[in-house]
Amino acid sequence: MSEENKFEFLQLLENDARLTADQLAVMLDKEVGDIKRQMKLYEQNGVILGYKTLIDWDKTDREYVTALIELKVAPQRDRGFDRVAEKIFNYPEVKSLYLMSGSFDLAVFIEGRTMKEVAYFVAQKLATIDSIVSTATHFVLRKYKDKGVVYGPAETDERGQL
Repeated sequence: MSEENKFEFLQLLENDARLTADQLAVMLDKEVGDIKRQMKLYEQNGVILGYKTLIDWDKTDREYVTALIELKVAPQRDRGFDRVAEKIFNYPEVKSLYLMSGSFDLAVFIEGRTMKEVAYFVAQKLATIDSIVSTATHFVLRKYKDKGVVYGPAETDERGQL
């Protein structure tokens, strides 16, 4: 498979993980066996890390909050930010963790049932890690677009309108 086809193949899967090998073969004008082999190879090599469904949780009864936590970190000798990042990404609350450039070092996205639960996580788990110098927590109020998907309009509260 050419480099261009490999990128197109990965992009198709990233946009819709439900595509079958048969569908991908037709779309890319390749043999089904070639597609299956390439998919297996990408899974073994860690290029494909998993398959996920994007849910608009605001349209369900699930109560949760999402927070972005900025961390300033003192890098460790010979390990940089890796050791502290490893400690952080092992917490089940952590959904995403990124090394950043700019005014803070790590960006942590977490989910909790309440703001109080998120605050507890920051105070009791993150702030107690020796390398963490400071934190700043920002709560997500509404998602407009996530992973390339635009979320539908928010439900309108018509109370108080004339």
